[in-house]
Parts: sequence; C-alpha cells; structure tokens
Amino acid sequence: MKKINWLVIALSLMATGCSTTRITSSWKAENIIPQQYNKIMVLGLIRESDRSLQEKMEAHLAEDLKRLGYNAVSSLEEYGPKAFDKMDEDAALEKLKDSGIDAVITIVLLDKEKERKYVAGNIYYSPYGYYYNRFWGYRGVLYHRIYEPGYYITNTKYFWESNLYDMGNQKLVYSAQTQSFDPENSESMAHEYGRMILKNMIKENVLEDRIIPTGKAF
Repeated sequence: MKKINWLVIALSLMATGCSTTRITSSWKAENIIPQQYNKIMVLGLIRESDRSLQEKMEAHLAEDLKRLGYNAVSSLEEYGPKAFDKMDEDAALEKLKDSGIDAVITIVLLDKEKERKYVAGNIYYSPYGYYYNRFWGYRGVLYHRIYEPGYYITNTKYFWESNLYDMGNQKLVYSAQTQSFDPENSESMAHEYGRMILKNMIKENVLEDRIIPTGKAF
C-alpha cells in the first residue's frame, strides 16, 4: 500500500508558489483618483528587535514602487533608524517636506503569533471498505494510524497594516490589513507583501502603473 506523507506534499506546494500572504480587509477614500506623487517614502513601524525585518519590508515595497515608475525610498535609507526620535509633529512634517516627500506608505506589524500544532504520523490513503473484510489488512492500516508517532510544528502568523497618506493634506487615502502565515523566510514575505499591496492599490485605483498598462505590473 502506497504511503503518502502529507507534510512533504504541503511543502512542495509552497515551494511552487503557493501564497502565504493575503489581504483580509482594505479601505480607500471616496472618489479617489491616482495622484502624481513626486516622492513616496515607505515607513516601517516595527520593533527594534526586528530591524532586519523592517529593512526588508521597506526595501521591497520601495523597489516595487520604482517598478511602477514612482520615485520611492525607504525611511531607513533616507533618514536612518532614529530619524524621527524626539521630534514633534511640526518638526517631522518639515523634515519630510524638505526631503520632497509628498506621500508616505506605512508598514506596521500589528501582532505576531506562534501556534504549536500536532501533526499526526504518516497517513495511509486506502479504500477502508475493502480492508474491513480482511482482518490483517484492516489491522495493518489502523495500526499505523494509531501507533506511528507524530510530531509538533510551530506556525507563525504576522498581522500587518499598511496606510497611504497624502502629505499635502495629511489625509489617509488607503488602508489594508494583511496576514502572512508561516512564511518561508522574511525575505520571501517582504517580497510577496510588497507586490500584493501594490497590486491591490492598482486594482482599487489608488496608484497607477506608470510604466506598464494599469493592472499588469504584477
């Protein structure tokens, strides 16, 4: 009887491009049309202990914006990690204005959860009706279901929120909440996240693809 290892199948599916990130909700301002922003800054609000993650999330989204034809920078690239520390609102806004930044996209890590899950041992796929009539066949199939040891795995969920602010009036233009489920690594998560957010922004007519006809960049 052929043995199927469902964990191997799941990993194979992930390796072939199965998405680990999805948008759970989104919002946009009424009567919105894409604006001709001159310079967009990507600002990650992530704990200092996850600085490497912030760098990747900012960098990937900024690069994807450039692919759409926008002038975009990450906050770490533009100012460094302590740029807005001890600044009040007026000083921070003046700093952005002096840099020519007229739009900001935030990436906020709202929460991060770890879930420990039990995975049963190897599963045999078989037509049980046939084995019910044959003692040894039935015993063999059920033995492996009952006695073959399983194991625990830890899954990680990331809960994100991204907002687009027009710095001309400081108004919120677009917002999306997203979940990333057990990504392969932070690099792949950042890559997938940036593409997914911008694809949704194009679809919702918040931003436009300045290089390729709208909706065909990703």
